[in-house]
Amino acid sequence: MTAGLAKRAPEVKSALDEGDVTGAFHEFMHAFESFKEANNQKLKQLETRSADVVTSEKVERISRALDEHKQALDTLVLKRTRPVLGRGGATALQDLERKQAFEAYMRSGDERDLRSLEEKAMSYGSAPDGGYLVPNETEAAIGTRLSELSPIRSIASVRQVSSAVLKKPFAVSGPAVGWVAETAARPETAAGTLDELQFPTAELYAMPAATAMLLDDAVVDLDQWIASEVETAFAEQEGAAFVNGDGINKPKGFLSYPQTDETGWSWGNVGYNVTGVSGDLPVSDASDVLVDLVYAVKAGYRQNANWVMNRKTQATLRKLKDADGNYMWQPPATPGSRAMLMGFPLVEAEDMPDIGADATPIAFGDFRRFYLVVDRAGVRVLRDPYSAKPYVLFYTTKRVGGGIQDFDAVKLLKFGTV
Repeated sequence: MTAGLAKRAPEVKSALDEGDVTGAFHEFMHAFESFKEANNQKLKQLETRSADVVTSEKVERISRALDEHKQALDTLVLKRTRPVLGRGGATALQDLERKQAFEAYMRSGDERDLRSLEEKAMSYGSAPDGGYLVPNETEAAIGTRLSELSPIRSIASVRQVSSAVLKKPFAVSGPAVGWVAETAARPETAAGTLDELQFPTAELYAMPAATAMLLDDAVVDLDQWIASEVETAFAEQEGAAFVNGDGINKPKGFLSYPQTDETGWSWGNVGYNVTGVSGDLPVSDASDVLVDLVYAVKAGYRQNANWVMNRKTQATLRKLKDADGNYMWQPPATPGSRAMLMGFPLVEAEDMPDIGADATPIAFGDFRRFYLVVDRAGVRVLRDPYSAKPYVLFYTTKRVGGGIQDFDAVKLLKFGTV
């Protein structure tokens, strides 16, 4: 049975081809059972002698197949969550007028009605100055899909602003609080020390191209087309920035902030634990470093904590067992849910580094309190029929910022000794 699953696991099953999420989930669970069986066989061999090469190769092959099944399952679930932008969605007359005016601009470049509507709304955007705002429902659809596609955005705090920079004050010394009787005089509190976090927004762009045939096709909903074209590009770019961005014309990624050993942690730094082995987990009791990382995070942050790592790191941790012989990694309980590691959800972020010497490929904690994503309201589209004839380019931009708002909410695991 194991060999059969190992041979057919990498194949894209008929259930996946037919878009059957339930069938895909069952195939994924079968692959996981096959992985456990093969890995258990390998571990038994290691107890008595070196692992058989064939067994080791089978474990790695099934592990890769398990990743492929999970990726296919995630893709099917995302397709089901894609918002439908029907033509009958706009009920208010103003929304309908804007939708029709925007479609005329997209199809033929006729901006007269759109310019008139923006002048009425006291919006001074024009095609030469940076494009026109997309209809509200299109912007909402892009935002909804980004929360599904962008791993860090899906677990971080997201705030929408109308200015270029969000300034967030915080008390360095903590709030001044105390107990007082109901009728007693209220003592004057000591003046708190305030500081300010700034989250500037930077321009993120995508430039999908359309053919004249596509623009002439009246059945094609251009709102839905532009949303589907830019969503993946936006998600990939901002996902990389939220992890590794340097803060120059992009959000500042949480791995770009100063890092310090948890024993000497202070505000403004991201704390980490070490594995004790350069570029690897300890040979014995490897799972202990994960337990230590969980308890390096304060209890208030553990309640809504997530693991964040890339697929390669997850494949390594998938083989670990606890002291009772149970696998610490568990598959999703239902289609669309996340895999679990030690009882906490696991989020795949492919921009996290691979395991290596002094790398920090694993993060754990409450990302909603840790990282703040700032969206400036409005997505703009500029129609360009000249730069790539005979295609028409649609220069689509949105402004996004991001940074750490609570440095104590997440801890890293460093694969090193200091």
